Amino acid sequence: MGTTKIAISIDKKLVRKLDRMVSNHVFPNRSKAIQQAVEEKIIRIDKSRLARECAKLDPTFEKRLADEGLIQDLEKWPEY
Repeated sequence: MGTTKIAISIDKKLVRKLDRMVSNHVFPNRSKAIQQAVEEKIIRIDKSRLARECAKLDPTFEKRLADEGLIQDLEKWPEY
């Protein structure tokens, strides 16, 4: 996957912490550290969005929907 160069502004304290992590070899460089942080945040947001949407579902309705037509299908299957 390709990368795109962007310019961002970050609080000075945060940059100092980031630089310490780079110098301690936690990350190879600032860019990789920020890229990983952004990626992890986006994944968390996506997961929480999925959880919110799933919470809106009615389990009884979803079970009925999943079972719909199953009885008719079972009648057509040969017995073993």
